[in-house]
Amino acid sequence: MSAPGTPSGAAPVRSPLVRRVPPALRSALEDERLARAAWSRLAEPGDAAAAALVAEVGAALALEAVVTGRGPRRWQSRLEDADPAADLAHARAVGGRLVVPGDDEWPTGVDDLARHGGPDRPLGAPIALWVRGPAHLAEAVGRAAAVVGSRACTPYGEHVTSEIAAGLADRGFGVVSGGAFGIDAAAHRAALAVGGTSVAVLAGGVDRVYPAGNAALLGRLARRGALVSEVPCGSSPTRWRFLERNRLIAAATAGTVVVEAAWRSGALSTAERAERLLRPVGAVPGPVTSAASAGCHRLLRERGAVCVTTAEEAVELLAPVGTAPVPAQPAVAARPFDGLDPEELRVAESLPRRGAAGTERLAKAAGLEVATVHAVLGRLELAGTAVREGTGWRLGTPPSGR
Repeated sequence: MSAPGTPSGAAPVRSPLVRRVPPALRSALEDERLARAAWSRLAEPGDAAAAALVAEVGAALALEAVVTGRGPRRWQSRLEDADPAADLAHARAVGGRLVVPGDDEWPTGVDDLARHGGPDRPLGAPIALWVRGPAHLAEAVGRAAAVVGSRACTPYGEHVTSEIAAGLADRGFGVVSGGAFGIDAAAHRAALAVGGTSVAVLAGGVDRVYPAGNAALLGRLARRGALVSEVPCGSSPTRWRFLERNRLIAAATAGTVVVEAAWRSGALSTAERAERLLRPVGAVPGPVTSAASAGCHRLLRERGAVCVTTAEEAVELLAPVGTAPVPAQPAVAARPFDGLDPEELRVAESLPRRGAAGTERLAKAAGLEVATVHAVLGRLELAGTAVREGTGWRLGTPPSGR
């Protein structure tokens, strides 16, 4: 039976919009979640124009504008590859899921990417996040530290990273990094080793094991923590995506700690984005002769980064003002004459250990007036530092450590 208003046997008249929309995208024009999945295929991470358009009119309407040509055409070249339903099915097949703004799992810290960074260099908030792993993303990164550094780390850097990451995890902080070799891997391993939560932000899809040498580690993160990406499964890591994932690491966490970084290390871009997002940045000092720490020293000298040497100092950096416990200071053995004022110190050092010395002799040795020495000796006697012996004075039992 022909459709009402059409001649018998003629094909139904379809609107121009329906004819233009690729079949794989038709459902996305009416479903915000599917539309955001499509946008994660169309736009590159950090595309501030795409993020602003979606934020302004919604993902579905923004997608319709691109499909019909009524909006910017810069993303049209990728329309034929966009199949959000297939991307969602692929993610589910590897144990992944799509997280979008408004979801309970959405990490609200990344929304700051739309508000900070300056008008000349907008950072671009993520439109959607692909997540693989059991960790609740918002909880895992809401109280977490970004621990980043060089791929070509030294044994010193690996050791310090492990100590800081494990200490943070022991204190209930998540540890977020980039899943790469070197400092990233050491941070993830240390957090997992103590039963903590760790999240790796990837430059490719959450189904892509990259680097291949970290396959076992990334597998553990997928089983016990989380892998996160802005691009759908099957997407390849590129140099641009590596740079842009750094802004996500900086935004999702409470602060960034750079352990080892060369003069032009990629880890410095994470610190730079954290600064633009008004997040605290800490840097671990290294040997002044080590090129692997030159970037950290640059952060400390030129960028006002906070010196971090222990997990306690990292906690102090990350926690809100007034909420972090003051790091315990290591016990220091008492030294002789600690706490004495200058005159008391001069008299105490003039007291003989054996025998006794009169006041005038002590005044001469200390370079003080006799009356002053009399007054000082009275105070030193009360403290046990000076002992009267006949008509003279000698040193009492020296303080511990003498």
